[in-house]
Amino acid sequence: MARAAAKTKPDAGPAPFTVEEELSAYRLMLLIRRFEEKAGQMYGMGLIGGFCHLYIGQEAVVVGMQMAQIEGDQVITGYRDHGHMLACGMESKGVMAELTGRRGGYSKGKGGSMHMFSVEKHFYGGHGIVGAQVSLGTGLAFANRYRKNGNVAVVYFGDGAANQGQVYESFNMASLWHLPVVYVIENNKYAMGTSVSRASAQVDFSKRGVSFDIPGEQVDGMDVRAVREAATRALDHARSGKGPYILEMLTYRYRGHSMSDPAKYRSKEEVQKMRTEQDPIEKVRSRLLAGGQITEADLKKLDAEVRDIVQEAAEFAQTDPEPDVSELWTDIVK
Repeated sequence: MARAAAKTKPDAGPAPFTVEEELSAYRLMLLIRRFEEKAGQMYGMGLIGGFCHLYIGQEAVVVGMQMAQIEGDQVITGYRDHGHMLACGMESKGVMAELTGRRGGYSKGKGGSMHMFSVEKHFYGGHGIVGAQVSLGTGLAFANRYRKNGNVAVVYFGDGAANQGQVYESFNMASLWHLPVVYVIENNKYAMGTSVSRASAQVDFSKRGVSFDIPGEQVDGMDVRAVREAATRALDHARSGKGPYILEMLTYRYRGHSMSDPAKYRSKEEVQKMRTEQDPIEKVRSRLLAGGQITEADLKKLDAEVRDIVQEAAEFAQTDPEPDVSELWTDIVK
């Protein structure tokens, strides 16, 4: 019997969070925001070399997904990856030190922004080749099925990468073999700088799996509650042996594609409207204050704690020694 591939949407809005869940989501999203702001600042000062793609504005996607995952579920993504690392529980110091090429970085200072890994935290990169993580993540799902470990691979990629050929080869294999994988398409509307409407014949990315009999749905990627709820459905689907699932996260990045992108292809008014009306962190903040159990002073204290963590990471990333030259010859497969 064929699996239904129609897009599904819940009838009602997302279920409310407890105060503890709201605070947990708020703190983690705030950590990602402050970390990325500091990384952008350090890049501008010349302390970070190479490329640097910031996640500011998209925090609710990875935080909501992570809230629904269980221990052992793997995460793999592209080059806009710092938020995913922090959400997986990787230390701010190690991530920032990798950005500055230091010995204490997660790839010993050799990988930089796009190539960090943590097997301990089940994070498999950070990949610079557009769409490469989709086939690699499908391989992780194949390993889960082979080992019968009950884990799901969560594979993130953007609206631009969704047009790459290896994505559809992966979809075919995942559906054919009923692999436990959730494909998360982070649709931030502009890919590398070209709007979705100018680059994609089918702009509803939740339908991209229809011909492979993969169900999908669109999700408000600016609401962490909606993300967590959709993630729970998708993960349960994949974990129960029904095969892959696609989640199109409708989100938005406030900065350019990378630090070298002035983002002149969109208006300042558009960005400001998203910041004012749809900011994922402000939504949680407003709900917390409206509930009356959390005060403005409580949130200011939390913000100060997060800023201290990020500042400590920045200082470590500037004072930790650079790797020895001999490090060039390690971690090489002969």
